[in-house]
Amino acid sequence: MSAAAVAVLLGTVVYIVHAQEATLRGFHEGNVHSEQAMALLQRRPLYKDVVTILSRSHADRNVYPSAGVLFVHVLEREHFKGEFPPYPKSDFSPGDASNDPITFNTNLKGYPDRPGWLRYIQRTPHGDGVLYGSPTAEHVGKPTVIEITAYNRRTFETARHNLVINIMATEEFPLPYQAEFYIKNMNVEEMLASEVLGDFLGAVKNVWQPERLNAINITSALDRGGRVPLPINNLKEGVYVMVGADVPFSSCLREVENPHNQLRCSQEMEPVISCDKKFRAQFHIDWCKISLVDINKVVPVYVSRPDPGTGILPEFGEYNPPSESLKSPDYFSDFLVTLAVPSAVALVLFFILGYTMCCRREGVEKRNMQTPAIQLVHHSAIQKSTKELRGMSKNREISWPLSTLPVFNPVSGEVVPPIHSDNYETTSMPLMQTQANLQNQITIPQQRPSGKWYP
Repeated sequence: MSAAAVAVLLGTVVYIVHAQEATLRGFHEGNVHSEQAMALLQRRPLYKDVVTILSRSHADRNVYPSAGVLFVHVLEREHFKGEFPPYPKSDFSPGDASNDPITFNTNLKGYPDRPGWLRYIQRTPHGDGVLYGSPTAEHVGKPTVIEITAYNRRTFETARHNLVINIMATEEFPLPYQAEFYIKNMNVEEMLASEVLGDFLGAVKNVWQPERLNAINITSALDRGGRVPLPINNLKEGVYVMVGADVPFSSCLREVENPHNQLRCSQEMEPVISCDKKFRAQFHIDWCKISLVDINKVVPVYVSRPDPGTGILPEFGEYNPPSESLKSPDYFSDFLVTLAVPSAVALVLFFILGYTMCCRREGVEKRNMQTPAIQLVHHSAIQKSTKELRGMSKNREISWPLSTLPVFNPVSGEVVPPIHSDNYETTSMPLMQTQANLQNQITIPQQRPSGKWYP
């Protein structure tokens, strides 16, 4: 056989093998889907009376939740991966391209945030996002368009879909008896899973035995003021689950209200509840935080709002800005009050101060006339002595004043004899003349150092 014939034969064998593998793989996947569908059909009768709204993410999809019923919408990463164009792998972007981190941003169309009843959570960029909430009767008949923007954090590509929520009104809801449970060992995204929520509602139905039961709302404990748990011992944030039924509360649920359990709760001890074992296998419920409400006995409270004053926008309608044809305000009166009046007051005070300091001076002659003669003589003598001392300081060769000479010998302690006799009149003699005449009559004693002297 030639080489070409051998190549054709080998290619035919490889094609037949691949075709057989594809057939087997398709048959296996078909069996898996059939088994999942059968399991869902087998499980559905168990919770046929449980009502909740679950949906999957699709582009521009319309959903129809009911008022007073929990609404859950899953944003699947797998669905949005097909919206991003293929991006080749390189050294700068290693890893599996199918496991790109994807985050979601949700907002009401035309607004920066979601409606008040709708919440969103996505724990990690590699997990699915979940929209959940409980619409009220106020939102019935108002289509709510939610913009869903997906971000590929590796390629920086975006994809945007719209989700139209049409809230429907039902006569059965809200159910008159509502109970809120606090589950300590669950996070909100874990509780929103359909399997976990179905198991919890099934346990509640076994305890309560209602004809109709539905989940009303799910709230994270962090939204109620709870603290973020420490990352040890697999601690959870906790979640509040509110359910409603059409029959009164069972005796088991009423056990929380007896005085003995209320006392244990006040002492931070777990109450004794007979039906706790039906939840304990999967859900750890804090029975001290359970809330039982009969809406038939709730008295509605109407709060009258005061009339808004001027400048407050009405409750409905859009803001209408003023037109550009408005005249600019006149600031001349503000200028007068702010600058002109203080300047005028400051100018008047300046003139008053200048007149007082310059025009009201008494003068030297008037001062001397009102001063006693003896005070003027003392003042004149002080001035003359000051001038004399200043003149002496300019000529250092003049002898020291007598007032600077010692009056006793510092070594022997002998008193220096007076320069003049007691009856000698020196009061009329000038100080400089007295020093000139008597500078040779005084011998300043000299101090000898201690020790032995040699001649």
